[in-house]
Amino acid sequence: MSTQDQELRSVGLKATLPRIKVLEIIRGSEERHLSAEDVFRRLLEQGHDVGLATVYRVLSQLEAAGLLSRNVFDGGKAVFEMNEGDHHDHLICVSCGRVDEFTSPVIEKVQYEVAEAHGYELSERRLALYGVCSTCQKNASAPRGRA
Repeated sequence: MSTQDQELRSVGLKATLPRIKVLEIIRGSEERHLSAEDVFRRLLEQGHDVGLATVYRVLSQLEAAGLLSRNVFDGGKAVFEMNEGDHHDHLICVSCGRVDEFTSPVIEKVQYEVAEAHGYELSERRLALYGVCSTCQKNASAPRGRA
């Protein structure tokens, strides 16, 4: 039994080919955040005949089972990543859309302190910081040749 089979069964899901392939794609991707369209495109590139509606359904099922996390960054496009149990936050480039993950014990502590000061008990927390990545900054300041 494959790792994906065991993983799916452990959360009460049947190990279907679309579920296994979607997990393989997300887990094996160099990019940590993939949209449904990204997953669909990669399935087609690998020669799998799976519809986009199936990809959306599988992603929702995997999220509901706790295997994936969904994030919606600026622009409203949902992206998915493996839920590995570690909390992290995101830096998003407003120029190219690059997403970098980071962790900060200081920020974690402040989030809990703010919630407590306002009488909240946190059930979930997400932080996305928007700016311009170093690559886009370099490209913006690079001298341009004459046209």
